[in-house]
Amino acid sequence: MRLVSAHPASNDTPGHNPVTGEPHSAAGTQLAIDLSLEDLERQARHVIGEMAYAYYSGGADDERLLAENVAAWARWQLHPRVLAGVSAVDLRTTLLGTTVRSPVVIAPTAIQGLAHREGEVETARGAATAGALMVLSSLATRSLEDVAAAVPGAPRWMQVYILRDRTRTADLARRAAAHGYGALVLTVDAPVSGLRLRELRGGFHLPHDLDLPNLAGDSTQSAHAGGFMAVVTREFEPALTPDDIGWLAGLTDLPVVVKGVQRADDAVRCVDAGAAALVVSNHGARQLADAPATADILDEIVHAVAGRAEVYVDGGLRRAPDVVKALALGARAVLIGRPSLWAVAAGGSDGVLSLLQWYESEMRRTMALCGAATVDQLDRSLVRRTPGGAVYGGHT
Repeated sequence: MRLVSAHPASNDTPGHNPVTGEPHSAAGTQLAIDLSLEDLERQARHVIGEMAYAYYSGGADDERLLAENVAAWARWQLHPRVLAGVSAVDLRTTLLGTTVRSPVVIAPTAIQGLAHREGEVETARGAATAGALMVLSSLATRSLEDVAAAVPGAPRWMQVYILRDRTRTADLARRAAAHGYGALVLTVDAPVSGLRLRELRGGFHLPHDLDLPNLAGDSTQSAHAGGFMAVVTREFEPALTPDDIGWLAGLTDLPVVVKGVQRADDAVRCVDAGAAALVVSNHGARQLADAPATADILDEIVHAVAGRAEVYVDGGLRRAPDVVKALALGARAVLIGRPSLWAVAAGGSDGVLSLLQWYESEMRRTMALCGAATVDQLDRSLVRRTPGGAVYGGHT
C-alpha cells in the first residue's frame, strides 16, 4: 500500500509532505491511498503457501458463487445526488449500541494462525487501532481470552456454532460474556460442510503446531486429521431450528446475531425467535455453490425485516463503493473476510490497519461524490439496478 497525490504524475505539489512522503491537500487532509487487493492477495499467497491459500481462497464445488459474489455488486449502481452541501463525511455508526468508527467489520475467519504466527491477536490489534469491530471465529487458533487481553477496550463479538455436545457451546458463550465480547454471532448455514474441492485436492489439514483453543473436546484432533470439513461432520449440530436462537440467547445476557441468512422468510423467523441482528451471508461461497449472491438478496431481506433487527451483509465486498451500495440497500454494516486475511498475512496488525484505513478513505470519497455526509444519509434513493439487470423479491 502506498499513498498517492491527487496528480499521480508528480509529487511536487504544495501539499506534499517531504518528511513522510504522504500527500495531503492544502487543508492537510489525506488525498488518497493506493491499495490493490489483487497485489495484496498475491503477496499473502507467497507468504502463506499453497495449502493455506487453498483453504482461505477456495469456495464450494466449481466455485461459481465465489466469482458471482463479487460480480453481483457491479449489478447495482450508485445514483449520486449533487448540490448536497457536503463539506465533510462522518463514517461513525453504532452496531447493537456499540459505537464504531466505520461500518466496516472484520468478519469471523477461521484458523488465522496459517496467515500470521500471532493469528487472531494480530488482526484484533489492527482492528482496534482502526476503531473497528472484530468478530472472532470459534475456530480461531488463539483463544478468546488471548484476544481480549490484547485489546481489552476494543469492540469485539464472538462467533459460535452450536455443537452436538451443547455443553461445549454453552461454555464458549459464557467465556465470551465473561471476557467482554459484546454479542454472540450464531452461524446457521453449516448443517453439513460444503464440498470444498480445493481443500480436498490440496490435502488441507490443521498443522500440528496449531490448535483450536475455543472449542474443547475433539475439534483440534478432527481438524488435524481432516480439516474444517471433518470438524463440521463430527462436531456441529446439523438439525438447528429457530428455537436454538432462544436457547443461545438464554445462556448469557448477550444479544444474538444470526449469520448465514439467505431468505426473507428465514429472516422473519429468526427475528421472531429473538435475533437482535442478521448477517446476510452465504459463508463466503463455501457452502452451496448454487445459492444466490448476497448482493442479489440483501434488498428483499431488509424489506422483510422492516427495521425490527439490524441487518449486516458479507460476501464479495471488495471496493469501497460496494460498501456504500450495501449501506444504501439497508445494511447497517458489512463484514470483510478474505481481504482481512490477505492483510494480516502480508503486514500483520499494520496491514489490517492499512486495509481498514483504505476502506475509510475511499468510503469518504464515494459518499462525498454521492452527496451523503453520514452513513444515515445513505438511503435507497442512492442506488439502482444496472439497466437490464434482474429484479429480485419485487424490489428494484
